[in-house]
Amino acid sequence: MDFLANENFPLFSIKLLRKAGHKTTSVIEETPGAKDLDILKRAQKENLVILTFGRDLTY
Repeated sequence: MDFLANENFPLFSIKLLRKAGHKTTSVIEETPGAKDLDILKRAQKENLVILTFGRDLTY
């Protein structure tokens, strides 16, 4: 399973997922400050599951 971790997702958890063999892209590492719509579009385009603690992810 491939993931897109939002900025609020812990880096420690991202590293654990990678160590377990999951492709895990991190917004905080690659595109900090990205808008919600851009995150949603990327996840859809790359078929990624979004990981977030935010309750306000909007489009």
